[in-house]
Amino acid sequence: MSAVYTFDVFSSLDGYGAAGGDWTGYWGKQGPELLDHRLALYGEEQRMVFGAGTYRLFARMLAESTEDSEVRDPWVTRRRSLPATVVSTTLEGPLDWPDANVVDGDAVDVVARLKEESLVPLRSHGSLSMNRALLAAGLVDRVQATIFPVITGRTGLDPVFRGAADFDLELIEHRTLDDHIQEVVYRPTLHA
Repeated sequence: MSAVYTFDVFSSLDGYGAAGGDWTGYWGKQGPELLDHRLALYGEEQRMVFGAGTYRLFARMLAESTEDSEVRDPWVTRRRSLPATVVSTTLEGPLDWPDANVVDGDAVDVVARLKEESLVPLRSHGSLSMNRALLAAGLVDRVQATIFPVITGRTGLDPVFRGAADFDLELIEHRTLDDHIQEVVYRPTLHA
């Protein structure tokens, strides 16, 4: 049986994974319900999968943060404690991340092998270009998008689905967090 792979992503309503300007983390819209829900999601046994760029970003953010900054929210700390695979042709271990290993190779091949071998679900938060390739290869079982109530048309960075193939999405779950943040979970199927 193949392990379930979830592409977990934060997004503005207009589809950006981040924003410049004076926006803060979570676009300043997080609340206790979102943070508790994220901690519960990451409390489950699973393996994280990151591309090299996202791993570098997360490692740098954590290294530059203080103990009481929002970068160290409990769910982020929990995510860092989970076993992780970093897919990279440029990084070498050991990594500054507990229980993480670097696997050299193409993400499609690496994740296909992980899906067959893993006894626990796989989850990737961010890693946009890697996950677009995995979507196109049919390796993503669930797209979990947390949509924050902002439009970042002028300051938006990192379009989540830029250059992605076309997909039909079957809604699996949805919830509203803190009365204004939407989380939707879809099963993607390549649009024929």
